[in-house]
Amino acid sequence: MKVIDAPQPGGPEALEFLDRPVPAPEPTEVLIRVAAAGLNRADLLQRRGRYPPPPGAPANPGLEAAGRIVAVGDAVTEFTAGDAVCALLQGGGYAQYCTVDAGQVLPVPGSLGMIEAASLPEAYFTVWSNVFMFGRLRQGESLLIHGGASGIGVTALQLAASMGHTTYVTAGTDARCRYCEQLGATRAINYKSEDFVAEIAALTANRGVDVVLDMIGGSYLSRNVQVLADEGRLVMIATQGGIKGEVDVLRVMQRRLTITGSTLRPRPAAFKREIKAQLLQHVWPRLADGRLRPVVDKVFPLEQAAQAHAYMESGQHIGKIVLSVD
Repeated sequence: MKVIDAPQPGGPEALEFLDRPVPAPEPTEVLIRVAAAGLNRADLLQRRGRYPPPPGAPANPGLEAAGRIVAVGDAVTEFTAGDAVCALLQGGGYAQYCTVDAGQVLPVPGSLGMIEAASLPEAYFTVWSNVFMFGRLRQGESLLIHGGASGIGVTALQLAASMGHTTYVTAGTDARCRYCEQLGATRAINYKSEDFVAEIAALTANRGVDVVLDMIGGSYLSRNVQVLADEGRLVMIATQGGIKGEVDVLRVMQRRLTITGSTLRPRPAAFKREIKAQLLQHVWPRLADGRLRPVVDKVFPLEQAAQAHAYMESGQHIGKIVLSVD
């Protein structure tokens, strides 16, 4: 099969179109003929040599894919050959075939195509686990999402808004802000021209928000703590703004705040199966009936993965970037 990999760390030009053996599924795995694979910022880090795959994972990048199952392991009963699926991967999605534990595989919802389906797993597994499991966003509570126009951002925004939550986002241009408001944001804040701390204070009568989903990291830590309501929760999922920051510990104590974070890729299969079960119950019906819709910005053929990485690094996209394999 053909795969995309970076034999040596580097820029987008480090990605090469290579030949690798087709993998065989283990007893609990399925083999998928990949039709499309989603891009994620973790892929860029892996290409640079800063986010190595976990032990036993495929060496080439790709954390989500969609396609049809062509073989199943002896212990798999949930799926059969020919099923249209999408999957959360530990790696290996930039390829014509991939294997994955059946507990991380979901049916393609409703009438969505493979391109749209490939954009779902990483974003929805990440958003559900961080916003609703770790962040404990409850009915009647509010959410602030940084990076509202990103793949994670548009997913969190749509999902929270569809469940009735007051949802605020930050984005870097007025056009992106307006797009987020069209997707359901109560208010989108241009972080380049507005102070999101002051804006949230004005919008909430100084109460603050209940949950912040943050992918910026250190440079936003102090301000994120400032915008939290009493007993608010800050959930950090990336470090685009650095790995270190300062925090007002007294404010954390006085307002009974929770600061947490997570990475999904190294978590055990059992944890991912738990997320999958909740997605099938609470989210997949919303995708099937159109209450939620994938936002795919641009599609590149697999052999143009380098161009796709360069496009993601340019920061121009809204929503997801997808590689077409078929």
